[in-house]
Amino acid sequence: MNHIRNFCIIAHIDHGKSTLADRLLEYTKTIQVTEGQMLDDMDLERERGITIKSHAIQMEYTYKGEKYILNLIDTPGHVDFSYEVSRSIAACEGALLVVDATQGVQAQTISNLYMAIDHNLEIIPVINKIDMPSAMPDEVEDEIIDLIGCDREDIIRASGKTGEGVEEILNAVVEKIPHPVGDEKAPLQALIFDSVFNSFRGIIAYFKIVNGSIKSGDHVKFFNTGMEYDADEIGVLKMDMIPRKELKTGDVGYIISGIKNSREVKVGDTITHVATPCDKAIEGFQEVKPMVFAGVYPIDPTDYENLRASLEKLQLNDASLTFMPESSVALGFGFRCGFLGLLHMEIIQERLDREFDMDVITTVPNVSYMCYTKQGEVKEVHNPSGLPDQTMIDHIEEPYIRASIITAADYIGPIMTLCLDKRGELLDQQYVSGNRIELHFMLPLGEIVIDFYDKLKSVSKGYASFDYHIDGFRPSKLAKLDILLNGEPVDALSTLTHQDNAVTFGRRMCEKLKELIPRQQFDIAIQAAIGAKIIARETVKQVRKDVTAKCYGGDVSRKRKLLEKQKRGKKRMKQIGNVEVPQKAFLAVLKLD
Repeated sequence: MNHIRNFCIIAHIDHGKSTLADRLLEYTKTIQVTEGQMLDDMDLERERGITIKSHAIQMEYTYKGEKYILNLIDTPGHVDFSYEVSRSIAACEGALLVVDATQGVQAQTISNLYMAIDHNLEIIPVINKIDMPSAMPDEVEDEIIDLIGCDREDIIRASGKTGEGVEEILNAVVEKIPHPVGDEKAPLQALIFDSVFNSFRGIIAYFKIVNGSIKSGDHVKFFNTGMEYDADEIGVLKMDMIPRKELKTGDVGYIISGIKNSREVKVGDTITHVATPCDKAIEGFQEVKPMVFAGVYPIDPTDYENLRASLEKLQLNDASLTFMPESSVALGFGFRCGFLGLLHMEIIQERLDREFDMDVITTVPNVSYMCYTKQGEVKEVHNPSGLPDQTMIDHIEEPYIRASIITAADYIGPIMTLCLDKRGELLDQQYVSGNRIELHFMLPLGEIVIDFYDKLKSVSKGYASFDYHIDGFRPSKLAKLDILLNGEPVDALSTLTHQDNAVTFGRRMCEKLKELIPRQQFDIAIQAAIGAKIIARETVKQVRKDVTAKCYGGDVSRKRKLLEKQKRGKKRMKQIGNVEVPQKAFLAVLKLD
């Protein structure tokens, strides 16, 4: 045990975690690095250049003549995947805090650091990208010292591109990060921190042994679900899975026991022996709190069961996805999914398409509201169709968040304007160091859900970083905005919005739909309504044949007769015709502006 070190890499998005991980793997001769970001094995991760999943890998390193086993977990940096980070941190004793020498400390750096400190991890500060011409290592060192109060000598300067400082990092990991503590003689306790689905071998769970040991073939049970299995294969994670006969306290590895049903594996569960079980489960992680809700419906209603199976398999791989069945008038049966943010939602949609070949319609994302009726009942409302009648509602409360935005002082003006437009209120502002300032706002979560993050990035030229946590519910003047096509409400396009914004939002929505809905043989009226009051209207003009083309001259009544006949036909057509709303229209609502 004294020769095992478990550590993860935490940082803000784009600060070079995965590139630095490549250099560590190369230096310890674990793998031959043939292309960038070897651990990011999903196509989506490669295309977008972001880490979506945490990746665990084992390295061997010789230090002062002794061999050490280093278990590294590379984590994502984006705020939407912070649940991955919290799970990785629970399986480690130390963390490398990586800060970009050109950008300094940013919001996710701070929030991931606090998470690591809460778990009593040993922090090793690293300044990355010091080979860049725009690097400012001295200023960034000052920021890190302000943040964690370490000595200047403790900070390692490194470059993920050139490999500078990699040896110092590995030496610091061995020297400073404590080895795992546990009792090898005690009953087995192993914490599941991740799982993946393999279509041939069933569900593979990744775990870290806290106490005891496990041999292949042991009869084990999962503590919280109470299910029992045989450990068909156990082993350690390198680039592939390497089987082992036995794993002991402090080891990080995987178990394959032929589990086929995704409900039987819960991330955060404890594995123990059936014969000599442990007394209590390990304290797992906090339950995930979805921030954004959207309905996901199959385009073909017969694919409903396939969609359920796909979501269950995805949930194994990404425990922060939550879903439950729901139905809609317009779209039939589907699922109401909870995501951690808009990027997370986009990634899940992409993965459903690529990995499971599912075509889905996603409705407008929204948050959950508390609705108080005049009878004194409280109802949690997830989508606008669940609201009681307007006359029954006493008031509605919406969730608020406390946001912290770190930015350069030059962008304070535009950022404040953006937050105040989103009904935010400024709590305080403080200078972090030099030219950088931290702003705290109270903002309604519903305003942030759709396009806030993208706008923040564009008004600050990419320099503002954003982090938030939920801060309870507050009463608010909300209105349900319906979109009607030829007088029929379209369930999936209705939204809850603040009364002050409703008219402009309704107008913009009608204009956008007018561009996207193809012309038919009859006029299509697109209306936005609050209750019975129509607040905006656009018309998609009909496609008409020129029926008077054959008349040259002659009495006007002949032309009028032909036009009247055409008009009657159009009217009849309008009664039986229905309007197809293209998938583009559902997505366009998210990107209004």
